[in-house]
Amino acid sequence: MALAIARFYALEWHRKGLAPYIVFVPQRGHGDATILEAQDWLATHHPVANPVDQIVGRAGLAARTFKRRFSKATGLSPIAYVQRLRVEDAKRRLERATAPIDDISWNVGYEDPAFFRRFFKRLTSLTPGAYRRKFKLPDFAG
Repeated sequence: MALAIARFYALEWHRKGLAPYIVFVPQRGHGDATILEAQDWLATHHPVANPVDQIVGRAGLAARTFKRRFSKATGLSPIAYVQRLRVEDAKRRLERATAPIDDISWNVGYEDPAFFRRFFKRLTSLTPGAYRRKFKLPDFAG
């Protein structure tokens, strides 16, 4: 709870900005039922291989039409949306688990841990390891 409050108020001022505190909240009030259904599917299936190809097939639309409608509704291309979901999932796992970063990258859908590390840093301005050290939730169980 304290971590969520700190993020909300961005209590820590630092040179690198607020990127580590940003939480991705998908745009869902767009009124496009097909895209909303795609978002629901992606929320739980973003780690699968080629999720954009799979969701285009599930939507029953031409790929260009789907991508155009998705971008208009969400403000992000389908692949950018999937990347945001994956990084957000990775952030939660880094905060709560002690699994190796390579395992986390694999579990959220990245086959190349080096790409995951670079992309994570680009989006959050922290490496996955630095993010874990900064935001690791305390273990009250023991």
